[in-house]
Amino acid sequence: MDLSGFLLFCGVYAVAVYSPGPAVAAVVARVLAVGIPRTAPFIWGIVAGDLVWFVLVALGLAALAQNFQTLFLVIKYAGVAYLLYLAWKLWTAPADAPKEAPQARGEGWKLFLGGLALTMGNAKVMVFFVSILPLVVDLNAMSLLTAMELSALMLTILSAAMWTYALAASRARRLITSPRAMRLVNRGTGAAMAGAAVAVAARG
Repeated sequence: MDLSGFLLFCGVYAVAVYSPGPAVAAVVARVLAVGIPRTAPFIWGIVAGDLVWFVLVALGLAALAQNFQTLFLVIKYAGVAYLLYLAWKLWTAPADAPKEAPQARGEGWKLFLGGLALTMGNAKVMVFFVSILPLVVDLNAMSLLTAMELSALMLTILSAAMWTYALAASRARRLITSPRAMRLVNRGTGAAMAGAAVAVAARG
């Protein structure tokens, strides 16, 4: 992979992941409602999902994935259902002043799998890699080192994007002090989470 290809992938991928979409909406909504500690596993699930799609495309499994559309539809709607569940929890949450609370037992893995399902259920991620990767590297001759370099690049860029939005939402959350404001935030973030679910469901 030459420098120009590396920079092309870096730039296009950065624009894609920093652009607001369902994942960003879900992360922001969750941080506003429950804070960063209880959102971190969800973020890492999103990152893991992108890496899985990259590996599938790099290994030439994109065509195989298209032949198992039913499986990916199940994953997609499992992610949508989880987002709608989170939206309902946010909408009906008590209007208490914001406070950090520890994760419940097993919640971290559930959130991680929710973020993973959200990304794996979005076929647009696969389409992105299928269209961009051939411009960067010859997939038939991709070495393990090149794959690791691209994976590290994606991990860095996507993590930075999600945490940028998460930290901005966390700063905004500190300004919320009244129950009325918290109720508005809960319902607004619940609506945003539901919107993210609808956006994922609507995508082909």
